Formats: sequence, C-alpha cells, structure tokens
Amino acid sequence: MGQKVPGGIKTIDMRDPAFSPLKLELQALSHTKPSRLDLLLDMPPAGVDVQVQHSWNNDDRSLNIFVKDDNKLVFHRHPVAQSTDAVRGHVGYTRGLHVWEISWAMRQRGTHAVVGVASSDAPLHSVGYTALVGSNGESWGWDLCRSKLYHDGKNHPGKTYPAFLEPDDTFIIPDSLLVVLDMDEGTLGYIVDGHYLGVAFRGLKGRKLYPVVSAVWGHCEIRIRYINGLDPEPLSLMDLCRRSVRVALGRDRLGEIHRLPLPASLKDYLLYQ
Repeated sequence: MGQKVPGGIKTIDMRDPAFSPLKLELQALSHTKPSRLDLLLDMPPAGVDVQVQHSWNNDDRSLNIFVKDDNKLVFHRHPVAQSTDAVRGHVGYTRGLHVWEISWAMRQRGTHAVVGVASSDAPLHSVGYTALVGSNGESWGWDLCRSKLYHDGKNHPGKTYPAFLEPDDTFIIPDSLLVVLDMDEGTLGYIVDGHYLGVAFRGLKGRKLYPVVSAVWGHCEIRIRYINGLDPEPLSLMDLCRRSVRVALGRDRLGEIHRLPLPASLKDYLLYQ
C-alpha cells in the first residue's frame, strides 16, 4: 500500500558530507524563524498530561485509523488498500506559538505522507493514494515523500520545500520532525534535525487550526508529542533576562548554573525549576 516513490529524482540527505554547502542555506533560513521560537525551544517540554490533551482525537479521524489505548499519542492505520486516511489533534489553535513533534518512521510512509494543519472542515478520508492534507482550501501540508507543500492542491500545484531545493530534488526527512505553528503571525514552518526550514505557509491568522497528518501505509503508527506553546503577550523582563543568561552560557554549560554567585532561588529560576 503506497509503494516507493518512483526514481528519477535526486535525494538530499543533510547528514551526508557531500551536501555540506547546502547547510549554509539552512543557516540563512534560521534567521527567518519566529523570534520567540528559540525561547519556546529552550523551555522544558510540556508534561505528559499536557501532551495527552494535545494528542490525536479518536473522535475526529478516518474510520481506517484508531488511537491506541495504551498510548494516546500514537495512532495506527489499518491496512486498507486504495485509501488515504487522516486524523486531527484534539486542540485547535487560534492564537500563540505552538510546536509539536511528529514521529513517523521513514519505512512507514509509502507514496504519500503529509504533515500539517487543518480546519475542522477538512476531509479525513479519500479514495486512492493522494496528498489528502492540502488537497483543498481547508488544510495545509508538507508531503514528506516529495518535499512539496500543498494547499488547495486540486487547483494549485505543490511548491518545493525547503525553498533552496531544485524542483526535482527530494529532501531526506528523518523519523521525527517539528511543526511550528505561529497563529499570531499566521505562519506554518518545520524543523528537521534542529534546522528551521523557513516559513512554509502564510495567511493562517484568524483561523482555528488543528494538527493533522494523512497516511497511506498499512499498519503505520504515527506519534504526536506537543512540545510547548507561548501566548502572544509580551515576555516579562525576568523571562528576557533568563533567556539572555542561558544564551550566554550555551546549552553545553547550563549544568554550571549552580556555580554562579547567585541566590538559590535565582538559580532555580534560570533552570526553570
């Protein structure tokens, strides 16, 4: 179900030294990411209870999909031929910055594996194998197999993403990636291997959008893990100072905070404790 994408395209794996020049392109894209994204990613991740609240919705899915009883963050797709199936998350977002991780094994993607966001009106099932997410005006998605962005795909061709790829290139995406939804700016983007790939979609402001994926591979299992969110209100001076200290130290030296000549309460604050 959903055989491998036909050949004739060049695959790009950023972990391959042969493609190291393209890393300069990725570094340039990092300057386009939402200003608050670094702060969000520096925060401790959401707890398990919050992750479950933002997980897949077993009441908002194709009938060929079910959310696992023993792990609410994971859904399983039945091996139904000539069918594309999708599921939405529990929570729809209208404001704030939100990041979640999608874990989807490369060997379980088949011909169409699309990750994105959708309104409550987007369809969750289609006959045949297709990029269901992004097929109409109610959803926006990145096809991981083709490195193409789709929105209203029945009327508009997909766009290559990341932007530095050639039209016939395909980008090797590992088993997990991050989705970055900024409802205050109205943008959607993705992070792969720690690299922000740039804004994929704009014009989302004023909508209510849910995490969504569409799949074709039989017995595939896809996990969603909500990382965290930030409200649109301005950050406090304390938050900004904490961020400045942590940036000055660097991730590798955060364990040295306890050695700083500061009161214990400030050390705990710097460590998000």
